[in-house]
Amino acid sequence: MRIAISGTHGSGKSTLIEDFVAAHRDYIHEPEPYEWLQDVYGEGVGEVPDVDDFYRQLELSVERLREYGPGARVILERSPLDFLAYVLALAELGRVGRDCSAIASAVERVAAGMANVDLLVLLPLNEADRIEVPESEDLELREAMNDRLLDLVAADPYSLLASGRPRVVEIAGTRQQRLRQLEQAVAQLPG
Repeated sequence: MRIAISGTHGSGKSTLIEDFVAAHRDYIHEPEPYEWLQDVYGEGVGEVPDVDDFYRQLELSVERLREYGPGARVILERSPLDFLAYVLALAELGRVGRDCSAIASAVERVAAGMANVDLLVLLPLNEADRIEVPESEDLELREAMNDRLLDLVAADPYSLLASGRPRVVEIAGTRQQRLRQLEQAVAQLPG
């Protein structure tokens, strides 16, 4: 099962993955693409990431996803959809122009990547989870990305999820509740 944990920065992705892998040692943890860029390729991501940084992470996310076949037991920190949400959030905030060709290209890549995800787990921001992040984490971008990601999934304006694949679940609650919800979602999928 190829599971992608999706959400804005500071939404609890790393913690949920850490808890899941500790309880399910047969799963491989695929780190965020920016970690691959830094640790493996020696490329840096700017302190304030821009569209090019997110697009490169999208490319790497899709590339890494292709390495896992349908029977793989992997949990990914981020999905290709995250990077499209970041690009759209940057455009919404006026930090870049709305380059339709760049967005169209990103949509094509996201579609290719999402075809290799069996379960998409959304971690939306909410008050109940009580996850606090410092202001240095670009709170404006954090909120905007969260909203764009939820819009992408709910409205599916680019028909990225129209096939019913991957299955999408939204998870919220305490650390233990999130893990339990993820385990229930995994148990409900065939294979």
